Amino acid sequence: MNKILTDEEGLKANRTFANACLNCGQKVIAQIERVKDNIVGDFIETFKAHEQLLNRAVGEAEALAWQTAYPQLVFPTLAMEKIQAAAGWSARQEIVKQKILVA
Repeated sequence: MNKILTDEEGLKANRTFANACLNCGQKVIAQIERVKDNIVGDFIETFKAHEQLLNRAVGEAEALAWQTAYPQLVFPTLAMEKIQAAAGWSARQEIVKQKILVA
């Protein structure tokens, strides 16, 4: 049978649901932060003097990931793609600098 909830029971159920949603959101944020820290740690040596470029690439990936339904699943791949693009750009910049210095 359907039970009609009292106002107090309804409020308690809403609070429980809200707490569950909050906890879930906090877990997703923590997962993304953990992955972000690992990725930055893995590539910090590669970017040495260009740490800002690395952080910007990871930040862009995170922003894009949050626009999806499953940011914690999408973020690692987006971050790797952004980092690879940034590393390629940085390498091309170094080649250009060397050509300018030689000329």
